[in-house]
Amino acid sequence: MTHIVAGNMAPGFSLKSLDGKEYSLNDLLQRGPVVAAFFKISCPVCQFTLPFLERLYKRYGGNGVTFLGISQDDARDTRDFAKEFGVTFPMLIDDEDGYIVSNTYALTSVPTIFLIDTGGTVKVSSMGFDKKDLETIAAELAQRRKIALAPLFRPDEVVPINKPG
Repeated sequence: MTHIVAGNMAPGFSLKSLDGKEYSLNDLLQRGPVVAAFFKISCPVCQFTLPFLERLYKRYGGNGVTFLGISQDDARDTRDFAKEFGVTFPMLIDDEDGYIVSNTYALTSVPTIFLIDTGGTVKVSSMGFDKKDLETIAAELAQRRKIALAPLFRPDEVVPINKPG
């Protein structure tokens, strides 16, 4: 279990993306909420979950909402993962110095996804794949952006309620 649960303050961090750009949580929160998804490329549940996060990103990202993938793998493998699974939001690397950010967030499994509001408070803390948590993130972001909530899952998809990470 993660010790960072809904209602807790999210620890600040600064990590580099695949293109070498520095991303600071505190700077990003000044523009709007952040969806941070910690993952490992070899994790089957991560492979299942991140394409759904990409759907959320395409629908609700931008205009002050930042999506970040935080990889526990090296840049080359992370780049390959993003390409294979169609993920286009920024990918940050947390394996450079021994998973400092993952350890700060006390992660015990991946994927772990956080919706962090502009004050730094965690609104959603989700471990593994959780359909309801992803729908909650969608609803929060739709409300914030003042746009209609669109279904995240298609009727023709067989999507489990959850999958542990």
